[in-house]
Amino acid sequence: MRTIYVDKDIPRILLVSALRPVWPGAVLSSLAPARYAEVADPPLPGPRWVRVKTTQCGICASDLALLTVDAAPSIGPSALPGTERFYLGHELVGEVREVGAGVTRVRLGDRVVMDAESGNCHSQEIDPPCPQCTRGNQMLCENASAGRGPHGVGGGWSDNYTAHETSVAPVPPSLTDDQATLVEPLSVGVRAALRRLPEAGQRALVLGSGTIGLCTLQAVRALSPDCHLTAVARYGHQAALAGRFGADEVIDGKDLYGSTARITGARLYRGMMGSRMLLGGFDTVFDCVGSAHTLSSSLCCARAGGAVVLVGVKLRPLKVDLTPVWYQEVDLVGTFGHGTDTWQGRAVPDYDLVLDLLRQGKLTADGFITHRYPLSRWREAVRTAMDKRSGAIKVVIDHRL
Repeated sequence: MRTIYVDKDIPRILLVSALRPVWPGAVLSSLAPARYAEVADPPLPGPRWVRVKTTQCGICASDLALLTVDAAPSIGPSALPGTERFYLGHELVGEVREVGAGVTRVRLGDRVVMDAESGNCHSQEIDPPCPQCTRGNQMLCENASAGRGPHGVGGGWSDNYTAHETSVAPVPPSLTDDQATLVEPLSVGVRAALRRLPEAGQRALVLGSGTIGLCTLQAVRALSPDCHLTAVARYGHQAALAGRFGADEVIDGKDLYGSTARITGARLYRGMMGSRMLLGGFDTVFDCVGSAHTLSSSLCCARAGGAVVLVGVKLRPLKVDLTPVWYQEVDLVGTFGHGTDTWQGRAVPDYDLVLDLLRQGKLTADGFITHRYPLSRWREAVRTAMDKRSGAIKVVIDHRL
């Protein structure tokens, strides 16, 4: 198996973190905790496990955060026990090449995507499952760190990987490989949209037009076609896709407060020491970047009683102005991955909803994948994904190249 992984090697992590400000290339050097390796294919660890031959996999921001050591050990999730090795890649499509004797969910030859990574009640075969897994929200599993049973080996940046059968989901033959690769990020957008879906006639802002921002924008447009939707895009290629995917207006965000006042009719006030305050604003803001700056801006650009859905992720503590949460009663809503949500009065897995919207043509994967690289050129692929001026939206590791 050819694979790329990141070891929880504290000395290397500390060294690269110290070097990165003066030598950005340290994150891809031999000093880094990331490794490319060729190892023997691991055996299936149990009767309900499968082996998947990976076809292609997208590079996600969470992969880059692990790879570039852009995480702080002081955040809460770092206290949880976990694996010592992280295999990169979850936005993938592949083919089932081996099944254990107890597998019933998939068959040999099925094309599958990764549904939920190992570490939930189903993959650990815990019965009865926790309330979150019972509801279909395995990403929020209360037993995620129980450490029962084996872990999968490999990921989308590996030419094959092992997984519990509940951690993969078959995709219909009608989907192309590119569509299948986008099922996972599109499901993140669908879940984010449903966390606080704008009503008809309301105004929503999607801040950030990378992959997750564009997926969220598409989802909001598909699920609430009669809302007014504004997108913030820093680069021309992002702005073009945002308009194509249904934004009523695309702005560059350089004067976000002024643009919010113009679009929503809010009043903008300026005070001492550069302080600014909006009265009025967007009904819902989807922050698809998740930095301290964008979250503070998102909270200020939401109207009183509105909401900010935090979609983007930073694995570091943030210094954020939270005054709008109490002064304007703005709801700050979190979202993580995908799961099961309520749509039109019934519980629906986000993956199923994505597949249905793709079939209806209300979601599309067209235009996302801008670059493809073989696994052997993974460093070049990472550099391209990190350089937004390269025109990259979604960079893919293609194991057929």
